[in-house]
Amino acid sequence: MRLHHAALLSIPFALALAACKPTAEAPKPQQAAQPATGAPATGPATASNPAPQPAGEAAKPAETMDAEFPTLQLATLDGTPYDLAQHRGKWVVVNFWATWCKPCVKEMPELSALDAMREHIEVIGLAYDDSDPKDIQAFLRQHPVAYPVAIVDTYDPPRSFATPRGLPTTYLIGPDGKVVKKFMGPVTAGDIESVIAASGGPKPPAAG
Repeated sequence: MRLHHAALLSIPFALALAACKPTAEAPKPQQAAQPATGAPATGPATASNPAPQPAGEAAKPAETMDAEFPTLQLATLDGTPYDLAQHRGKWVVVNFWATWCKPCVKEMPELSALDAMREHIEVIGLAYDDSDPKDIQAFLRQHPVAYPVAIVDTYDPPRSFATPRGLPTTYLIGPDGKVVKKFMGPVTAGDIESVIAASGGPKPPAAG
């Protein structure tokens, strides 16, 4: 099932993704059983006393959260390995986007210009999109960018970054590898360069 094509989601993105996942089979009713010898007795399921995991059902991964010093290792669309750790010393812009997201597409030229024109800034685009890779490649031929792009699994995004609740979502990583700023929604080159300057990095060239 494909994600709904909407620039900005009117409901939390995580809920939209949940709606696309296959629902687990409803457990069959069982008669109450006495706890096994030595096992603690359990009462009704509550927030502090959750229901036990059914036997044989795999534990679901907890929702990812933003890491202070994120890691990112994956292959770009052309097959080149990308490791965020190898880009220390640079300001790295990690941009979650999708082909169907109009604000994402609108900001791509500015992000591409940052990557091409600022030696201290690098960009990596993460296509948070369940489209066929060939379709994404065809899209990029029509909307070329200077920075590398990789496809991430919408059901299993990079663990160092929280599951996007809307697109675009952009992270600015400092030269030391630490998250400096998280942008929710569209971002401009000026936004990024202003944060870099305020954080002690190079100031953008004067206009004119």
